[in-house]
Amino acid sequence: MLSFLSTDKPFQVGFLVEDLESCIRSYNERFGISGWQIYTYGPAILNRMIYRGESTTYSSRIGLNYIGSTRIELIQPLEGKTIFTEFIEKHGYGQHHLGIYVDNIKTAIAEAETAGFKVIMEGGGHGLDGDGFYAYLDTEETLGTTYELIERPARRRTPEMVL
Repeated sequence: MLSFLSTDKPFQVGFLVEDLESCIRSYNERFGISGWQIYTYGPAILNRMIYRGESTTYSSRIGLNYIGSTRIELIQPLEGKTIFTEFIEKHGYGQHHLGIYVDNIKTAIAEAETAGFKVIMEGGGHGLDGDGFYAYLDTEETLGTTYELIERPARRRTPEMVL
């Protein structure tokens, strides 16, 4: 049993998009959702990037916002082979993952691996203090979507821009 899958915790829904700013403009115009925090996740802020067990380099632009209590993450892959580019090749753009917030990423990964789910991609260090970690699990075939484990940083960097 995966204890981090709890119905009382907030969660994140991640979408892969071809053009981040265009997608955000659509959310603004059609739904009135503004205030998207934009970041580039890559070597400049990540001190850990692992894909399929190998250290690698990749980058993605992301936009973060809320719809109600649900965190929405829009992801535009920029460079490198990732779980995102793999998904786009197989399915195209669209809903990619459900993110689960965890208190301790190492404990959550160990629990997931005990349940038979391997980590496909992980990264971290995006917080101001070098903290903040994520790990995508190989849950698509079994659970119908990819699950991401997220340990939030204590202090988040200032966004590159807010749209």
